[in-house]
Amino acid sequence: MKTRRTIAATLLIGLALTGATRAETLSYADAVTNLAQDCGADIKKFCHGLNLGNGRIADCLQKNAAKISPVCVGTITTVLTSISQREQAQAAYVGVCKHDIAQLCSSVKGDGYRLACLIKAERRVGKACNQAITDAGWR
Repeated sequence: MKTRRTIAATLLIGLALTGATRAETLSYADAVTNLAQDCGADIKKFCHGLNLGNGRIADCLQKNAAKISPVCVGTITTVLTSISQREQAQAAYVGVCKHDIAQLCSSVKGDGYRLACLIKAERRVGKACNQAITDAGWR
């Protein structure tokens, strides 16, 4: 729960500084854009004048959860779910792609270079590995 709260706070801070349809997982930029579109009015109405940092905006929205718009609530849920899926895919990709790495990129040293090798060999990489790379936001 603390990780979700930290992610929400980070996204909402970005929203405050800046004033979609889910393909696979949302990028952080898309998440901020979606939150700005769907929660901006609620943040202005209920959290006006709050200093940024330390999760203050996320705390404010949570405190006023009964008053914020259903669209904003839905967007927050979607964003948190998508970002969580992205983080899980990033953490799991090496395990999912282990066979493809051994088959196609065994001579390549370094995680970033192995990832680049898999992306370059996309047509020969297995479906699960390609999906993990896409879900991780690396393609």
